[in-house]
Amino acid sequence: MKTIWCLGSINIDLFYDVPHIPAPGETLAATGHSEGLGGKGANQSVAAAKAGAPVHHIGAIGANSAWVIERLESFGVDTTHIAHSTDPTGHAIINVASDGENAIVILPGANRSLAEDGITAALSNAQPGDLLLLQNETNLQPETAQKASEIGMRVLYSAAPFDAEAVRAVLPHIDMLLLNEVEAQQLEKALEQSLYELPIKHIVITLGPNGARWISTQSGDTIDTPGIKVDAVDTTGAGDTFAGYLAAALSRDFTPSEAMAFAGRAAALKVTKKGTADAIPTLAEVEAFDP
Repeated sequence: MKTIWCLGSINIDLFYDVPHIPAPGETLAATGHSEGLGGKGANQSVAAAKAGAPVHHIGAIGANSAWVIERLESFGVDTTHIAHSTDPTGHAIINVASDGENAIVILPGANRSLAEDGITAALSNAQPGDLLLLQNETNLQPETAQKASEIGMRVLYSAAPFDAEAVRAVLPHIDMLLLNEVEAQQLEKALEQSLYELPIKHIVITLGPNGARWISTQSGDTIDTPGIKVDAVDTTGAGDTFAGYLAAALSRDFTPSEAMAFAGRAAALKVTKKGTADAIPTLAEVEAFDP
């Protein structure tokens, strides 16, 4: 099994249960509130670790956030390469509606204060064939992707929050691009070319309740994995759960079909629970899941 290195955001998630997603100018009374560990990077690190992979997280937090480190470590994530910043720890305000849909506002904070020498030091311990996970919630994404590619690592980029220029910047250095269906359409429109024409080997498109699609751009082959019907309680972090479990599957040399089925089962279980990192299912739960 190869090691997973995740350059990613670390957020404190502030959840508010609401009857529906607020409309512009609308004030709603929340019916519940909770706080937990989140951020796309932390979620993906936790998912990969819960899936049984060795995971090193590269990121940054601000003052008075020691519990964040403790929480990551409790899930099996190595936190050696998490820096301490004078900026506040990133946080997210997450409104979760009664039907499980959400609306999120993020303060990047320390997630955008990463230093290149820290990333260089972290990746000096990586080996060819290891995996690097990236998302669009930190600085230094292209630089890190390039360093990893030069080492011979496999680079997976989760294009969220979506920004076409951020994707364009990392394309020369990545092996796999992960998008949802809307992001895929936005990217094709922004770049004015088909996904099949992009200079990367593999693209995985998540289709929500309809499953996922693996595209091998060199051969033109596609593999579809059907969705799993569950009663959704909270969709927050479902895509991150999929990405982390997918990376863990690839670190164990699963086939594309096996990897997507594995990740899809984990994501389906995630949406049946409220929360983000804390609600990501364990490997034992995924293996026992009989949809």
